[in-house]
Amino acid sequence: MRTSTDRLPGLTLTNLFLDVPLDHANDGAGTIEVFARVVTGEGGEGKPYLVFLQGGPGNEAPRPSLGPDNPPWLRRALQDYQVVMLDQRGTGRSTPFGPASDLAGSEATAEYLTHFRADEIVNDCEAVREALGARTWTILGQSFGGFTALHYLSVRPESLAGAVITGGLSAVQHPIEDVYAATWQIMVGKSEQYYRWFPGDRERIRQLTGLAAAGEIVLPNGDAVSPDRLRTLGHKLGAQGGAEQLHYLLELDHRSPAFAHDLAAALPFGARNPLYAVFHESSYADGVRTRWAADRTMPDAVREDPTLLAGEHLHRSLFAEASELNGWAEAADLLAEHPWPQLYFPEKLAEADVPVVAAVYARDAYVPLEYSLETAAMLPDCRTWVTSEYEHNGLRMGSDVLDHLLGLLSGRRWL
Repeated sequence: MRTSTDRLPGLTLTNLFLDVPLDHANDGAGTIEVFARVVTGEGGEGKPYLVFLQGGPGNEAPRPSLGPDNPPWLRRALQDYQVVMLDQRGTGRSTPFGPASDLAGSEATAEYLTHFRADEIVNDCEAVREALGARTWTILGQSFGGFTALHYLSVRPESLAGAVITGGLSAVQHPIEDVYAATWQIMVGKSEQYYRWFPGDRERIRQLTGLAAAGEIVLPNGDAVSPDRLRTLGHKLGAQGGAEQLHYLLELDHRSPAFAHDLAAALPFGARNPLYAVFHESSYADGVRTRWAADRTMPDAVREDPTLLAGEHLHRSLFAEASELNGWAEAADLLAEHPWPQLYFPEKLAEADVPVVAAVYARDAYVPLEYSLETAAMLPDCRTWVTSEYEHNGLRMGSDVLDHLLGLLSGRRWL
């Protein structure tokens, strides 16, 4: 392990670099580097560790700063913990992944990527925990980070003092088609709600869809945006404040530079973090092949009505449409046919003697409520806080969500 230290007023940032196996089950597969940053508040050197498992997949951990929004829950966490910000493999300062040409062909790229799921992220976490000399630590999993936390509970519960999950109690042993079918229905409801707030935007979306079909919606890099790609603007409806952001985008003239640049920023599955697009559907794969499940499960009513928007529904044609993702198309196809191993084991979850607290968002666009509650019931000590006050990004809306959950975890707060 290699370390360095940075200091901000009131914060110590300890940077850790570890060499870990690409495949923890095969030492001959080579190694990659994993980066983690330990954030310690003033006088907090002896506090236990809380490791943050980021959403995505394919995004690095937040970068702490003195500002109130970086991230907004950090100050609350530092009252009780030293916070470990892990750059999950392939992101941030960990060994980067990309471009696709770095590896010898699409088959090699796809095989390499099979080692970037929650199972290997948990193995990396264990390497960091051991390097820090911690017998146990607490995990905070947001969205995909919650999926990773569930795998952690399935395979290494003895390493955990507790688990805090926000919007991340994944479906367990459900076909991936069921999960995507449920999220499509949620997005139909969110689309209709959006048009009740902004009734004029339905016609605006219909107009833009026609322009997109004619090749007249063009991003600053020259890519023409297809109707299917335009539909993914609906992912904004899964986040607090996202409906307003979408409305203000739609107010702009589609011929203006402002619209083109803001549209590029608003579309999901961009090229900055290609892992998010290439790897996204695998995060829902619990012992199955994904086979472009979001495309396959789109309801006929949605296909026929362009004003019904999508959430994190990846369409296969994106890799042909988005020039910066073209090189990943073959690898993505191979991953769609990959038989992904099982991630969650109900019998193991039932034996996990770990206190778990979870924020379950009643209108979550990405992690359906009914599956979250079903999964929570598998755990022997899981306290759920079901709330309609927040959307999927509730953790990032301030410190209240984390404060509530840490109160449940410690017993200072009761449901």
